[in-house]
Amino acid sequence: MSLTRLCAGLVTFALLASPATSQAQTPSVRIMDEPGKGHLTILIGPVDLPSMVMPGEHMEHAAHMMVLPPVQTVTVPIDAYLYGFGFDVADADGKPVPNQVVHHLNLIDPDHRELFLPISQRIGAVGGETGNQEVPGAIKYLVGVPMKAGQRVVVSLMLHNPTPTDYHGVTVRYYWKYVKGGRRWPLFSLQPFQLDVAFPAGDKSFDLPPGKSSKSYEGKPAVPGRILVIGGHLHELATSLKLEDATTNRLIWEGKPFTDKDGTVNRLPVGYLYRKLGVKLDTSHAYRVTVSYDNPGADTIRAGGMGVVAGVFLPSDPWPTVDSTDPLYAIDRKHYLRELNGNYSTLLAEEAAVANPPKRSTNRSR
Repeated sequence: MSLTRLCAGLVTFALLASPATSQAQTPSVRIMDEPGKGHLTILIGPVDLPSMVMPGEHMEHAAHMMVLPPVQTVTVPIDAYLYGFGFDVADADGKPVPNQVVHHLNLIDPDHRELFLPISQRIGAVGGETGNQEVPGAIKYLVGVPMKAGQRVVVSLMLHNPTPTDYHGVTVRYYWKYVKGGRRWPLFSLQPFQLDVAFPAGDKSFDLPPGKSSKSYEGKPAVPGRILVIGGHLHELATSLKLEDATTNRLIWEGKPFTDKDGTVNRLPVGYLYRKLGVKLDTSHAYRVTVSYDNPGADTIRAGGMGVVAGVFLPSDPWPTVDSTDPLYAIDRKHYLRELNGNYSTLLAEEAAVANPPKRSTNRSR
């Protein structure tokens, strides 16, 4: 294990709000401290997962077959520094379920902001391709992600079942490995970050037209510091994901996906930037994330694309809190709580419609 194995796990995210299928059960989200294991554990479930295997469907992104347990908020019970995480999935009988049923799990801190935007900070995420990660040996006493007792964490999970087997009473168990707080170590506090091509808010998936295409987004960091490790998340047919300094046109990192024998994207390389003391970010510079795709088919693939870089950042200044009155913070919060659905332009239109409802006609027929 290396330090980057922890950081690599902070790289697969993105919210994709879609209508959920109806469930016979009422799933819940709960958090508990397991001091004997050194784990903060979050449990989500139970839910039923019918097989998505249907002729003619694009399995990875058949949105109407996604299962979305209710978004809920848990409260961290202790002060801790996180140095690793893992997750597993089991059915009602405790039998293992393939991790690939987790499309994505997002853990969101509503009280701190993202590095590049004044929206809630995404503090953790996993997908079916994410393995268990942790800092090796004594390094956990050197660096860690700080958590405070009473800190709120919003838990948003999307499940799907691309296997031919139905699963019943499924529970997802996500756990952070931690060093207890209140000590003189770890010496350095790290922060997770992300920069998504579908920022600033709204659904993170987008349509893929036939042939080659790309999508980008630019942002400026709120605080200076260094990116230590970087990776990302993308979908099938992607050819590249990269982060650049848009001010100087300097390439910081580019990852090209690995695929399995069936051509399915199963992982993305991780950039071990700490080996060169990290890459310094300047608050006066803009940084650009770009994802590229090549769709060989003749038809557009609805919601087939996604692209986000993420990793671990060593800030030089204190991490900023959020301004809950910021309109962008508010609209992003409504989206991840599933009060609004759609891409950013759709969210703006919905907000405008609520703020300016059509006036009733006062004309009367005589």
